[in-house]
This record gives sequence, structure tokens and C-alpha cells, in this order.
Amino acid sequence: MERVLFVEDDDALRLTQALYLRREGFEVLSARDRTHARDELAKQTYNVVVTDLRLGNENGLDVLRDARMLQPGVEVIVITGYGSVDSAVTVMKEGAYDYLTKPVEPENLVRIVHKALEHQRLQREVDILGNQFKKEAGLNKIVAVSTAMIDVLNSIERIADCDSTVLLEGESGTGKELMAKLIHQQSRRSNGPFIGINCGAMSESLLESELFGHKRGSFTGAHKDQKGLFEAADKGSLFLDEVAELSVNFGVGSNFGQG
Repeated sequence: MERVLFVEDDDALRLTQALYLRREGFEVLSARDRTHARDELAKQTYNVVVTDLRLGNENGLDVLRDARMLQPGVEVIVITGYGSVDSAVTVMKEGAYDYLTKPVEPENLVRIVHKALEHQRLQREVDILGNQFKKEAGLNKIVAVSTAMIDVLNSIERIADCDSTVLLEGESGTGKELMAKLIHQQSRRSNGPFIGINCGAMSESLLESELFGHKRGSFTGAHKDQKGLFEAADKGSLFLDEVAELSVNFGVGSNFGQG
């Protein structure tokens, strides 16, 4: 049963609207002020919050903000007897599902609550499909049976959202690049490019040019400006395979190092 929190400081209105919602099959808890509403939001999950914009000396916007903070998936419907374009724009920017002006017919309120629930259901399906797509994009290539490998995948889930450098260690052929791609796919940079380069497969001078780029005429054979991979991977991920093959002096004395 869908649960609705109805927040209204008018006792008669709170009673009649809550009663009508219950008759329509909703589980309804009513609150007269922000404090009571916030306590309820902290105690149990709600599908929809319906709140008056003016709650005596309090503001229904604060109820909206509490709801979005404590239960990000909840839909919030704001009702007011003092409707204006400015207040409507404000509540919608704060994340309200809809904005209604008094008097609100009970039948119309029920209709809007049902629409909010449908929107919530569709959003939940989109989130599920998005998560499933992310997992299938990488996890379907990985067979994880051992406890150690499962721990690796769990670690990737935890670190993927961190905007920092990650060091992957392992023998050749153990799947470091696959793990790097999986981190990229689950990160906030997933819409950007994933670029990989084998640092042990070319000379350090050529690698330096590939990583940092060069200007036309900076060395023999440099016929045009070339963007480096660090720049090309901006807002994405750069995977440096076999980075341990580089000497400790790599880049020292180069144009990049001097710049």
C-alpha cells in the first residue's frame, strides 16, 4: 500500500483530505507542522508528501527540502492558498512534483497523487535499467567465483565514484585493462572517452609525445600540432598499461617538465 504524508496546519482540512485519501486506498499519516513531518520522514518511508506552503509561522518549502534530503525518491506535492508565478517556480526548482492552489478538490488531489506515483514508478524503472546496463557493459565479461575476485569487484564499486588516480597491480594477462574499463563505466566519467596506451611498447621519447602532445616543428618529423592523450582523455579515463616499465627519470628535462 502506498504511503502518503499529508502536512497541513488547518485541522479541519487536514482531517477531511486525509480521510478522503484513506478511502481511496492510501495509507495516510497527517502532520500539522514541519517538526512533526520531519520526524515522520526520519522514521518511515513515504511514497508521496503533500504539504501546504504556509504552515502557521513555518514554510512548506522547508518540508519539501526535508523530504528531498531524507528521502530523495519521494514525490512532493505543494498546495497553497496564495498562489503566484514566483512561488510556483520556486517550489518546482526545489524539486516538487506539482503545485496546486486552494481550494483543491479531493478528486483532483487523488488524481495528482496517482500521477506522482506513476512518475515515481517510471523513475525507479529507469534507475534499475541504467544500473543493469552499467553492470552488463562490464560485469558480463567477468567471471567471479573466488572470494578474492568478488572482493576486487566490490572494491571497484566503492572506488568508482572517487575522482582520483587508481593503481591496478597484477601479472600480465590477469585483466587489469578490463578492471580499468569497469571502473570507468561505473564512474562519473563514463560518458567521456576511455583511452589506453601500453607504456612498455614504445620508446620513452615517443611515449612522451603521445602522452603530452607536441607543437609543429618541436622535433624532426613533427609536421603538425598533436594533442596529447592526457588532454584527449579529459572528462574521461586514461589507462597507462605497463607503467612500471618507465624509468624513474621519465619526463625529466622534457618540454613538459620545464613548462
